[in-house]
Amino acid sequence: MNQKPAVSLVAVPGKKARTIEFAQEIERRGFAGIYCPSMGDAMGLCQALAHTTSTIEFGTAIQPIYLRHAVDLASHAGTIHEISGGRFRLGVGVSHAPANDRLGVDSSRPLSDIRDYVTAIQGATRQAGELPPIVTATLRDKMLDLSLELADGAIWANASLSYIRDHSVPRIPKEKRDSGFFVGNMIPTVIDDDRDAARAIHRRTLSGYVMLPNYRNYWKAAGYEEEMMAIEAALEEGNREALPGLMSNRWLDDCTLSGSVGEVREGIEAWFEAGVTTPIMVMSSTKGGQFAAIEELFEAFE
Repeated sequence: MNQKPAVSLVAVPGKKARTIEFAQEIERRGFAGIYCPSMGDAMGLCQALAHTTSTIEFGTAIQPIYLRHAVDLASHAGTIHEISGGRFRLGVGVSHAPANDRLGVDSSRPLSDIRDYVTAIQGATRQAGELPPIVTATLRDKMLDLSLELADGAIWANASLSYIRDHSVPRIPKEKRDSGFFVGNMIPTVIDDDRDAARAIHRRTLSGYVMLPNYRNYWKAAGYEEEMMAIEAALEEGNREALPGLMSNRWLDDCTLSGSVGEVREGIEAWFEAGVTTPIMVMSSTKGGQFAAIEELFEAFE
């Protein structure tokens, strides 16, 4: 396989200088991009990448819309876009209900909120200058349709490979795909010859996501109604400890990558073949934290 994926990178408190060093190594090794998730300061890390890298594409995946006024974010995005020489993509989304609830934010109208926010960004060129491509977080059809209408790309997180391939990508008009419409997905990935140990990491990671109704509804539509109904029953009983045991390997392997170097590389190729232009590896490890996991990815592509 000649194509390399992109890499998710978080600016970990106390390790931000080392994060930049890893970003430079990701660039040196020819990976397709660096995408900064909402945890941590995604925009701040992207601004640092504009100054400390020179060729690699990068972006937010995603910047939550409720944290900043649209005009303020547009101005910051315009600065990063200009300084980086056009390598930056601004990924925005509504984040998740629990995070918004902690902020006291009403996020009950995600479609209209995204529409209004992206429209406001696009109208702020007087303050911001030329804007970067805008990518919107999506999951189900209505949000994908809005991305197709308003944005330059769409990005999923924890999507189902089979559903992306058979349902979501065919929904994107060929002329959009041919003109460079960004199709990304954040894919939880663990490289370990012990596939069950790798899956155990994913079960822990995805426990928070299966508690979110919008994700359960997505996975039901993707063909995993039995698993999601069982999870809903456990949640109704207050039995969160049961959740990992209710995540079938069939479902898990459709939404994550686990196993040996060869298995993971074959899995990445399947995402490219499904029409995802930019698979983004969200690396975890059975042996350490983010940096150890990314080093394992480096070894997988030597």
